[in-house]
Amino acid sequence: MAFASSAKLAVEVTRAGGFGFIGEAFATPESLREDIAYARERFPDLGDKPLPIGLGFIGWLLDANEPQSKQLIDIALENDVQALWLAFGVDLHRWLHYIRTSPANARATHKPLIFVQATSLAEALVAANEWKVDVIIAQGNEAGGHGGAAAPSTMVVLSELLAALPKAHAPPVLAAGGISNGSQVAAYLTAGAAGAVLGTRFALAPESPYAEMNKAAIQAATSSDTVRTNALDWAWNIYSWPAGINGRGVRTKIVDDIEAGVDHKTVQARHAKAVEENDPNYLVTWCGQGASLINERKLAKEIVEELHADIVRSLQTGQRLLA
Repeated sequence: MAFASSAKLAVEVTRAGGFGFIGEAFATPESLREDIAYARERFPDLGDKPLPIGLGFIGWLLDANEPQSKQLIDIALENDVQALWLAFGVDLHRWLHYIRTSPANARATHKPLIFVQATSLAEALVAANEWKVDVIIAQGNEAGGHGGAAAPSTMVVLSELLAALPKAHAPPVLAAGGISNGSQVAAYLTAGAAGAVLGTRFALAPESPYAEMNKAAIQAATSSDTVRTNALDWAWNIYSWPAGINGRGVRTKIVDDIEAGVDHKTVQARHAKAVEENDPNYLVTWCGQGASLINERKLAKEIVEELHADIVRSLQTGQRLLA
C-alpha cells in the first residue's frame, strides 16, 4: 500500500522467515538505489545468492515515464533482487517482456521471479497461460489499497483460479486481501494457496513508515469502517488508475463529501488543510477489511513469528477433524 512499506520493513520480514517486498511505485532511481543498498547491507553473507527481497511496481506509473521506469527495472536486475511484483497496468505484458529481454537481465547473475497480481479469473489465466509468470497473487475484494472494484472475495477468486489452472506446471498462487492472522492463512493454505500476502497487518509495525495518524486509524477501524471507492484518490488528485480499479480505505468525510456532490477541487483543498492540521476526519488511510482483527502493534519479526505459530496451530486443529 502507498507509503506503508519500506526497505527496513521488507528486510525484517525476510529475516524473520517471510518474504518482504518494498513498494517502489513512486521510486526514483536514487531512492531505489538507496533501498537496495540498505537491504544489501543487512544481508552481508549472501555470497552468490540473490538479494532476498522483492520490489513492487505499478503498471500505469511505469507507463507514465518509460525512460525512468526502464532505468528502475534495470537497477533491480543489476542488483540481483529476487523478485519483481507487477500490478495495475493496461499492458503489463510489455513490462514483463522488458524484464525478460533487457540487457540488464542478460548481465544479471540471477533472473528475478516475476509476481503478477490478478483481481479476476480472466486476468490470472492470461498471466499463467500466456505470460508464463512465476507467481500469481489472487487479490480479493477485501484487500486494502487498490484492487478490482468488482473483484470477488479472496476465497472465491482463489478457488476459481485453482480450479481453472492446469494441474501440471501451474504457477503457485498466493491469496491476498483482508488477511490479518494465521488462522486465515491456514484456511487459504487448506484451500490450495501456496502462501498468503499481508499488507495492512504490517502497516502497524514500527518498521512501517505509515504516519501515526494512519496507524491509529487502522487500529480503530472495524471491517464496516472501510470502503472501496475512488474518492480517496480524487482527494490526492490522482485520476490515472485503469478502468475497474479503485481503492479500499477507512471511510472519512472525504467519501461523504464526494458522495454528496462536493467538487473535487474543494475536496482536495480540504484534504490538504487536514494534513497540515493533523485532522483525522479528512484523512486518506488505505487498509483492508482485516483491520478489525488487528488489536496491537508489534515488530515485524514478532508478527511473522505469531503468524507462523497461528498457522501451525490452525492446521493441527484441522488435522484433528480427520481423526
